[in-house]
Amino acid sequence: MTIGVLFLIFIVLIVVGIPIGMVLAISGILPNMFDSMFPANAPYIIRSMINGVDSFPILAVPMFILSGNIMAKGKISEKLFNFFAYFIGNLTAGLPIATIVTCLFYGAISGSGPATTAAVGAMTIPILVGRGYDKTFATSLVAVAGGLGVIIPPSIPFIFYGQSSGASVGNLFIAGVFPGVLIGACLMIYSWYYCKKNGEDKESLANYTREMRKNGFFRLFLDSFWALLSPVIILGSIYSGIASPTEAAVISVFYSLIVAGFIYRTITFKDIKETLVESVKTYSSILFIIAAAIGFARVLTYYEAPEIIAKAISSTVSSKIGFLIIVNIILLFVGMIMDTTPAILILTSIFFTNSTSLWNKSNTLWGNNGCKLSNRICNTSIGSKSLCS
Repeated sequence: MTIGVLFLIFIVLIVVGIPIGMVLAISGILPNMFDSMFPANAPYIIRSMINGVDSFPILAVPMFILSGNIMAKGKISEKLFNFFAYFIGNLTAGLPIATIVTCLFYGAISGSGPATTAAVGAMTIPILVGRGYDKTFATSLVAVAGGLGVIIPPSIPFIFYGQSSGASVGNLFIAGVFPGVLIGACLMIYSWYYCKKNGEDKESLANYTREMRKNGFFRLFLDSFWALLSPVIILGSIYSGIASPTEAAVISVFYSLIVAGFIYRTITFKDIKETLVESVKTYSSILFIIAAAIGFARVLTYYEAPEIIAKAISSTVSSKIGFLIIVNIILLFVGMIMDTTPAILILTSIFFTNSTSLWNKSNTLWGNNGCKLSNRICNTSIGSKSLCS
């Protein structure tokens, strides 16, 4: 079986609607089934899958998922939104901008785009629609702003990329700050323009803000303080060197339990049990996708796919800008048919090899320079966002 036939089967399986995890697993074992001399047989693929997920950094993923679910169940996003809406709720695009800022803060807690979208959207979309905003605008705004959860640190996709490439996860987190804030600022500008153009129900907004402010700022601050402190504790423990990203994820779980369970008292023991079950279900499917993607990536290595693609790209472009343009176009189309996690795990080895073969500057271009790394990963995440993954 040639690599072209393998990719064709891969695309067909995706198009017919087979889950991406099964597609990766099937594609991983097919070459040996057609050619018994192919070195990557089924036992080898299984060992690769198991060894690939036996990783300390990957432990951060289920911890951030659990933390995000606890925060969502504990209505932490509501505390954040009320705090920001207190200041700008009666201004032009005040509530949409407060929604975007809430997504930025919540993304710094959960590390997940879907978790941010679900937690913030469930609370803010009814408020926005109830205050006269178009439902399409409200849902689209939350969907895009919620996607910032995979860019603003801590980010689960950053952890996967760091695991695949050997890049520092801490450096990747730092690299995600500027593009995340920049995208958030662009969304705020657009929201202001949209509200200026289409108008707002000023009377309804004034009544909403007046009702929120009647208890005073000090009481609101005390109510929101522990929610606002969450990203400070999580990111501060990483950047200060107190904890690794995995350890910080565990800290976030205990912090969210304490805040939601004992301070705000918005979750019960029954809620915790439901949250644990939900988190296990979420991570189990992700874990299988991770393992299958690692196994499929090993098969591509035997096919020398990185070298083949490197030759194709190097024969087409010779400049850094041209290479980055091609990478972004590929990631855009891949993101339309594949989830973020397998896209990162499969394409990292290919593009990493390409960058080293073109310029032999992997440490400065793709390894330690977070700014250039963030360009790649952000586009991977944005491309996959249409699937909400």
